[in-house]
Amino acid sequence: MVDSPHILVVDDHKEIRDLVGRFLKQHGMRVSAAPDGKAMRKILSEHRINLIVLDLMLPGEDGLALCRNLRAESSIPVVMLTAMGEETDRIVGLEMGADDYIAKPFNPRELLARIKAVLRRAQSLPDEERFSEETSVVFDRWTFNIAKRHLQTSDGVINPLSTGEFNLLLTFIHHPGHVLNRDQLIDLTQGRDSTPFDRSIDTQVSRLRKRIEVDPKDPQIIKTVWGGGYVFTPAVKKK
Repeated sequence: MVDSPHILVVDDHKEIRDLVGRFLKQHGMRVSAAPDGKAMRKILSEHRINLIVLDLMLPGEDGLALCRNLRAESSIPVVMLTAMGEETDRIVGLEMGADDYIAKPFNPRELLARIKAVLRRAQSLPDEERFSEETSVVFDRWTFNIAKRHLQTSDGVINPLSTGEFNLLLTFIHHPGHVLNRDQLIDLTQGRDSTPFDRSIDTQVSRLRKRIEVDPKDPQIIKTVWGGGYVFTPAVKKK
């Protein structure tokens, strides 16, 4: 059991905490439970948690606030519990950094399947080198200002980035030297709402290459790994 995933269930309803906890334990997972954000943080400080099942509607700090704060300091996967039919809450939850969601009332087997899928995605990704939003980083001949979402040349020329270009470049900056396949790039830049076999990531890579490469037809910064995906080759340093 030591190597089994440790899941933290955060919900103010004891019945749900107990139900989910029993079911996940029956399927070989370790489980901790918390009724609110304060208890959640205490458990996180004492244990290595692999995934958090987080209720959107909590007393005090709600699930959206907790998810946003988690993302500022951690990459622990989050599966959000939402009320049935609350489309806006679902979208906001994903934007705040939730990895997936499931609507109440839910089938425990579906929750288990979603937990396993999110854990597989998380384990397939290389470790991230995280940079805060206030950071500027330098690679090749470029300075990338994360807060202002633009690139700057060595002679001071500013190049604004589209949302897609920014998200893709930020993903590469967080994983320099690692081969990322299309599914991983789509997962990291577009979240759970991307469609299967989505080829738009190739278009975004092409556009970003035109921004940063000396010769986009012979890319040296974002190289193609045939059959594998793409790799960001330069060293990345804080400015």
